[in-house]
Amino acid sequence: MKELLISFAVGLLVGVVYGVIRVKSPAPPIIGLVGLFGMVLGQQAGGWLLTKKIQATNAASFHIVSEHKDQ
Repeated sequence: MKELLISFAVGLLVGVVYGVIRVKSPAPPIIGLVGLFGMVLGQQAGGWLLTKKIQATNAASFHIVSEHKDQ
């Protein structure tokens, strides 16, 4: 939660600086928001896939080890 507040504060500060020096945002606001949303979804999907891969690997290892102990 702390990271989100810091990120929001820095973004707000950059927005104020852009407004004061009258610089246009590098991307139209909706395009920027959609891009950020895609990045967040991609990050979550990558973490989910990594977790699933690790769980599948652990399950396979456990199965192989338990078969070896049974013999």
